[in-house]
Amino acid sequence: MLMAHPPVLRNLIEQYEALRVLHAEKGGQEARQRMDDVAYTLCVSTGTSDVDSALVAARHQLPGARPEDDSVLSA
Repeated sequence: MLMAHPPVLRNLIEQYEALRVLHAEKGGQEARQRMDDVAYTLCVSTGTSDVDSALVAARHQLPGARPEDDSVLSA
């Protein structure tokens, strides 16, 4: 399986989180569409089928992540 470059994954995570906040605050269609696009890219980049799994997988692929670290699951 191809692995996404860690800086790309970090950027996608940051974009998704920022868009999620923007969508929650303003609820705009444009923010929602962009969030969906980033979620799709995260899923493809991590080989997952839903954004929550993609976020976990992406975070575990970043430098310094520990395999037993499930702190992202409690957020």
